[in-house]
Amino acid sequence: MPELHSPIELLRPARIEFGSGTLSALAPWVAERGLKRVLVVADAFNAGRVGLLGLPGEVPCEVTVFGEVKPEPDLPNLEKVLAMAEALKPDLVIGYGGGSAMDLAKLVAVLPGSGQTLHEVVGPEKVRGRKAALVQIPTTAGTGSEGGTRSLVTDPATQNKLAVQSRHMLADFAVVDPDLTMTVPPAVTAATGVDAMAHCTEAFTSKKAHPIIDLYALEGIRLVGRYLGRAVKDGSDKEARAGLALASMYGGFCLGPVNTTAGHAVAYPLGTRHHIPHGLACALIFPHTLAHNAPAVPEKTALVLEALGLSASTDPKAVLEGTHAFCERLGVEMKLSRLNVPRDDLGTMATEAHAIRRLLDNNPRDLSRDEILAMYEEAY
Repeated sequence: MPELHSPIELLRPARIEFGSGTLSALAPWVAERGLKRVLVVADAFNAGRVGLLGLPGEVPCEVTVFGEVKPEPDLPNLEKVLAMAEALKPDLVIGYGGGSAMDLAKLVAVLPGSGQTLHEVVGPEKVRGRKAALVQIPTTAGTGSEGGTRSLVTDPATQNKLAVQSRHMLADFAVVDPDLTMTVPPAVTAATGVDAMAHCTEAFTSKKAHPIIDLYALEGIRLVGRYLGRAVKDGSDKEARAGLALASMYGGFCLGPVNTTAGHAVAYPLGTRHHIPHGLACALIFPHTLAHNAPAVPEKTALVLEALGLSASTDPKAVLEGTHAFCERLGVEMKLSRLNVPRDDLGTMATEAHAIRRLLDNNPRDLSRDEILAMYEEAY
């Protein structure tokens, strides 16, 4: 793993507003820059509450809303919003929702008028530039996409996720107002909270883990351990919602320079093939990959358990049982069979997951295709 003196680059939005009521900072920011044509990229629910953004209001701008972002967005979903952006030529794109909305907003900010297609920019730093300003406003606490430079879109032809990474997709302004997450139901709160924790845990235990990122990662895990149960029990708990919003943002900070590992690789086929929400897929897989990795990173595994409020252990069986029980207590469905995943598809899923080398190659312990299949079988 990298040492303290190993080089690393940290990229953050130029401005971050965090805390209750910070959404009110958006309209003055837009007005100061004289932005006139605004495209809001949102899911159907958040499209119905665009009025909370305070635009146009006293800001003389034209607001157009694309309110059809799908969970686990795919190429047709992206192409639809890109067509709208090509016609509108916005000077401001706002991602308003969960990770799916913010991921699409990143691509909408850089692709129209660029002469580049999505497939031409897949991979690291292939985007040429950006014309529109970009604001990210999360309404869930899970992906941390507001603070990162990556976007993921599913290709229906291959059922794989296409990953784009570019500094040009970093938000100019991120507004993290936990009040926007108050309406998230308990089951989604639980799953997205574990997703945020998985981002932190995977970065903390990665081969690419770095002491600078470890600071964010471990604190993000602690915040989830402290506040997730409270937010699931009482969605109006402002302190708990703020704690999870911070954990999610810290998880997003982990993704740029370090990224995720086996947990996300093994979880991806659940979303791309069977449309299981990303947070739920990550929560279901998390105990299995953490237990598998325990022998390779025993000290860090023990710290993860302690941060979650569990008994520290480096024994894979104890790690699996402890974290599985943690997720179950949150009400997370932890069996694939209850999520309509056909058993005869597990082998194909394992093959697809094992091919996601951009993540698996960073895992602290090698994970074979058969070991992935065994995880699916155990989770079934």
